[in-house]
Amino acid sequence: MASDRMRRVNEAMREVLSDATSQGLKDPRVGFVTVTEVDTSPDLRHATVFVSVLGTPEEQAASLEGLRSAHGYLQRRVGTELRLKRTPTLEFAHDQTAARAARLNALLDEEDEG
Repeated sequence: MASDRMRRVNEAMREVLSDATSQGLKDPRVGFVTVTEVDTSPDLRHATVFVSVLGTPEEQAASLEGLRSAHGYLQRRVGTELRLKRTPTLEFAHDQTAARAARLNALLDEEDEG
């Protein structure tokens, strides 16, 4: 379980990145992206940014590629807005939680009908 400090760091990074992706990115590949979670390593060297992206699988892949190419800008925003010992290297990953929840609900609905 993460310490209170790491939870605060993860939440602060999520807020900064969420703001940056919704207001600061000009990349047309990045569609409707929601930063759902950030998981930072305890040494603050790496951070996995989980994002939920609306659209087709191709649009989702393009949005992730756009975020990866904006890595420098986003990392700079984190570095300037948060006072951390070091600025983590960002890695973006698609958050599958919504898709899994929809699939689970569909399976439960089938069970109720059957």
